[in-house]
Amino acid sequence: MNDEKLPLLTGPNNSVDIVEQSVELVAEPIAACREKPKGDYHPGLERCLEHPTSNCDTLIHLLKGNIGTGILAMPDAFKNAGLILGVFGTIIMGAICTHCMHVLVQCSHELCIRSQRPALSFSEVIEDSFASGPVSLRPYAKTMKNVVNVFLVITQLGFCCVYFLFVATNLQDMMHLLHINLSVHVYLALLFPPILALAMVQNLKYLTPVSLVASIMTAWGLVITFYYILQDLPPTDTVQAFASWHQLPLYFGTAIYAFEGIGVVLPLENNMKTPEAFGGWNGVLNTGMVIVAALYTGIGFFGYLKYGDRVRGSITLNLPDSLLAHSVRTVMAASIFLSYGLQFYVPMNIVWPYVKSKLSSEKALKHGEAVTRFVLISITFLAAAVIPNLSGIISLVGAFSSSALALIFPPLIEIMTFWPDQLGRRDWRLWKDVVPNDRLQTNMSNQSSLKTTLSVRDTSDHQEINMFPSIEFH
Repeated sequence: MNDEKLPLLTGPNNSVDIVEQSVELVAEPIAACREKPKGDYHPGLERCLEHPTSNCDTLIHLLKGNIGTGILAMPDAFKNAGLILGVFGTIIMGAICTHCMHVLVQCSHELCIRSQRPALSFSEVIEDSFASGPVSLRPYAKTMKNVVNVFLVITQLGFCCVYFLFVATNLQDMMHLLHINLSVHVYLALLFPPILALAMVQNLKYLTPVSLVASIMTAWGLVITFYYILQDLPPTDTVQAFASWHQLPLYFGTAIYAFEGIGVVLPLENNMKTPEAFGGWNGVLNTGMVIVAALYTGIGFFGYLKYGDRVRGSITLNLPDSLLAHSVRTVMAASIFLSYGLQFYVPMNIVWPYVKSKLSSEKALKHGEAVTRFVLISITFLAAAVIPNLSGIISLVGAFSSSALALIFPPLIEIMTFWPDQLGRRDWRLWKDVVPNDRLQTNMSNQSSLKTTLSVRDTSDHQEINMFPSIEFH
């Protein structure tokens, strides 16, 4: 059987998988079976990738995974925080999310060394961390793996549903300018074949040119937006420095979704030609996230300063009615369309191994992956076409799943991984991870209810709901 080799995203799950995968992943299977001393095992050197990504490729994917139309909602987020609190809050939120990404990568590296496996997925990291954590929690290792997998699939497929609807509704609005009036369902049907073709790409290496074009389109849209919002800026005292406390959950809700790209962090690091360049002060992760944080802070600050309380759910709705301003929505919609493949990459690599384990015949294995991709893409298409208020449902689900993935699971993994005697002097890792997350969990339900209420409130304005941040998490 000549199956195409996929990128190495996960390590083997059990002894049977080790035997089956050793021929594919390692040049000398016999040598791979010899256990190396812990200090001599380097996971990055043990990976045998057919199409590894370069540092530049990874940076492009990282930027595209974190920058979407959510950036256009940051001025509205600043309105819910105030100019000063918005600046410092966005920087702090970006630092926290970046730190959680580093924690996930570091724990993955530590657990790979312990188990002498070349790479681990998000769910395998939490499984291995619980398996080596407190004795009373070890029986829950497999359960936690399944929970993370479910959260990842829900979150990433939710993004894909939103991308489908976002592109279709914006295409509909653009066609209205040409006096072509068709139902949004027609545009969804027209988009299905090209999105299906894009999502059939199996390798991150082949998605790099697509992500590059999408990044260029996003950059073009941001340049035009900055061109308008930087003209004739009013004094800073014309807007609020600090908003009321009851508005802050709305601000943090938008900010956390804006920085939520943790689902693609391990797949990107696991597929790098030089994974050691991912971390570090000047590594790919910090470089990308500094760019992301700077862009979100800049457009939020100047957009809110320019339009004040008149700022709408997307800054593009405040731009003048000109051809140049309309091009922003066009290029952003095209950018989101091209990003579908990257967002689809994560759930597919969770679902396909499970489906593959259930297939026995060679014919089923040959066509099984393509059928699985088709089914998952069809689910996102049907959800976008059938569910009347997709944004509210995705907001409600995302407030729990994506927030948990970004801010709750990484600290929990760190505690379990280094338990009990590697938590640092006076157990500083334990206190660092427990105290902030205790407050976060108590506020998550308030975030979700407020965001859902707001998304339902805005359904009366067709343009608002198409561009509102609650349907865009990146």
